[in-house]
Amino acid sequence: METPSTPPNPAVPAASAIPTPPATPAPAAGPATITYDDFAKIDFRVGTIRQAVALEKSKKLLKLQVELGNGELRQVLAGIKEHYTPEQLIVKQVILVANLAPRPMMGEVSHGMVLAATDSATSRLIIMTPSEPVTPGSIVK
Repeated sequence: METPSTPPNPAVPAASAIPTPPATPAPAAGPATITYDDFAKIDFRVGTIRQAVALEKSKKLLKLQVELGNGELRQVLAGIKEHYTPEQLIVKQVILVANLAPRPMMGEVSHGMVLAATDSATSRLIIMTPSEPVTPGSIVK
């Protein structure tokens, strides 16, 4: 026995006529999210580069002596050799992560990290500096 078919209702669109919502893009892969308390642990300081030399055995590293005030000189290894000559850096002020755990690299030890940005248009590395000269060791807030 056949059942009578129901004629289509023009007020209800056919399943094939309902637009499919666009797929939600996957979140971009990137650094992990941190809390404000984690961020607040970072000690950003202004340092003045007093000496800079190229590490012969490295393509990327320059060895910097950075003044942080009160006579403190801090050795920092920075992967900026492809973008800066040592001569360009003398007396340049930089933003430094001052409480980073010491890290051995290429037979030397780095006691901080110089902040820099990579220009997305040119791939050039640009060291972060204060917009005006400040006293070495000044806290960045």
